Amino acid sequence: MRITLRQLEIFAEVLKSGSTTQASQHLALSQSAVSASLTDLEGQLGVQLFDRVGKRLVTNEHGRLLYPKALALLEQVGEVEQLFKLELGALRLAASSTIGNYMLPEMLSNYRQDYPDTPLELNISNTEDVIKAVVEFRVDLGLIEGLCHNPELITQPWMEDELIIFCSPKNSLSQRDFTVEDLIKEPWILREKGSGTREVLDHLLFSKMPRFNIAMELGNSEAIKHAVQYGMGISCLSRRVIQEQLKNGTLVELVIPELNLYRTLYLIYHRQKHMSNALQKLLSYCK
Repeated sequence: MRITLRQLEIFAEVLKSGSTTQASQHLALSQSAVSASLTDLEGQLGVQLFDRVGKRLVTNEHGRLLYPKALALLEQVGEVEQLFKLELGALRLAASSTIGNYMLPEMLSNYRQDYPDTPLELNISNTEDVIKAVVEFRVDLGLIEGLCHNPELITQPWMEDELIIFCSPKNSLSQRDFTVEDLIKEPWILREKGSGTREVLDHLLFSKMPRFNIAMELGNSEAIKHAVQYGMGISCLSRRVIQEQLKNGTLVELVIPELNLYRTLYLIYHRQKHMSNALQKLLSYCK
């Protein structure tokens, strides 16, 4: 059986209008095309849907049985068409932790106010995992803190971010002048290997320090902040991550003028990824 949606649409219109002539006018088809479609549908079902009374078509028990089911199917198809006209399919994002936890919430909130019906999914992990998710098409867009060299992906600069070294206000470094040599002696609490922040620190900071003391590696920035607050060592994170603690004095910034700790954050997506209207609108909020 090969019943088409067009056949059901024609059947429903004939039933509503009461004749093939009026149905053909509403559907912008010839009367012969409407009659042929109706005859073909009845042939596939093996029943007559209308009783022919002279030139009139009178709905019979078969037609009355089919009509609500035909309407339900046509309404569902209309919902599917509307769904993709409005681009309401869920947008799937993946972001490294600093971006996902401290930068995206405000942007997504602004987007949600203008497009409240578009579902959003956000997965937060380290940069390596975000890249892998984009490569495997598990997400539509990735936002990362480190560089991406995968040839399957398009990488675009997105935003500049400042990293700052910080310590507890009880740490002696917060009370005096210090040098890079002093930083070498301090215990460092760092993000794990594979995180974008760690990769940038290895390149921008620790390449200038011939040796350094890693006291602890932790998987998220919140744990690092608490560890530093309790005097377990010093660290380096995005200013956005610790701006509240700097303001209330529970953490102190350690400034070395000659250190330029700025990094570029990136947008990544697969070269074969279709950039839907919904995704392009979201990107405009990320600028």
